[in-house]
Amino acid sequence: MKRQVAFLLVGLSQASLAVGAEPTAPKKTLGAIERKDPRFDALVPKDAVLEVLAEGFAWTEGPVWDKKGGRVLFSDIPANAINEWTAAGGLKPFLKPSGYSGSAPFTGREPGSNGLAFDAEGRLVLCQHGNRQLARLEKDGRFTTLADRYQGKRLNSPNDLAFRSNGDVYFTDPAYGLPKTFEDPGRELTWAGVYRLAKDGKVTLLVQDLKAPNGVALSPDEMTLYVAQSDPGRAVVMAYDVQADGTVKNGRVSIDMTPWVSKDRPGLPDGLKVDRAGNLFVTGPGGVHVFTPKAEHLGTIATGVPTANCAFGEDGSTLFVTANTTLCRIRLSTKGAGF
Repeated sequence: MKRQVAFLLVGLSQASLAVGAEPTAPKKTLGAIERKDPRFDALVPKDAVLEVLAEGFAWTEGPVWDKKGGRVLFSDIPANAINEWTAAGGLKPFLKPSGYSGSAPFTGREPGSNGLAFDAEGRLVLCQHGNRQLARLEKDGRFTTLADRYQGKRLNSPNDLAFRSNGDVYFTDPAYGLPKTFEDPGRELTWAGVYRLAKDGKVTLLVQDLKAPNGVALSPDEMTLYVAQSDPGRAVVMAYDVQADGTVKNGRVSIDMTPWVSKDRPGLPDGLKVDRAGNLFVTGPGGVHVFTPKAEHLGTIATGVPTANCAFGEDGSTLFVTANTTLCRIRLSTKGAGF
């Protein structure tokens, strides 16, 4: 059953977050570009750099481009907040609380929202860690619960989501948002699942054999569902065939990053997005890795820090990247699916 929880939109006067419009001074950049295959040059220009737009956050996640608002929104999970950034106005707070609205103090590290997406009507849909639900932000300033249980048991902490053109939502549900994560005594489900939320509100369990499902995305033709797993022992991106009824089958490892996991390449497979041609931009050990639809590694936008997620925005050829405590962007020669 759907329920609504009030929230508070943050004012725009917090000096600690305020920055000006885009500076004319030399750009601050992060990391380097690693080119593995000549085909990479057709996607990432040779003069491309990863530009730092804002920094000083606790852990940035869930970037999404708001086409109507001309802005990128992104989560700061430990701060229980969502911020926005525009070229003209710089950084502003957007929403707090974003993922936990309970009255009792949250005892874990990640109470806030994680993955963000817009539905066909332009409404923001959030994966809320602390509230343990998939929720929609309504025009009247309230959250509507879209999914918080499976077969009567509370979800762990929804992490990331992807919309199908028919309105279905695919989302992952590891336990990172619980106070004691996977060992939390409040867990009601013994697995970390991948689910489908249909337009009629029915929640279907699609995958339950992944230890830590995280980022999720659909191929441009919506025939393949990709799921990243943030498990250092099996750091992979899975691919599944999407059936006519929205369920999936034939799960297989598409990309295996397990050999890349090391202290020199911080991070694990996390968020991922696809461009118009089906190339995958996958955050993982060391930065954002770019693969062809056949899982051929073309190159890496190397950040050198744990990198959570990415999203296409502006005219579709800008990739926004949430890398550890920063929000960054890089100009590409390709455009994201949907642009």
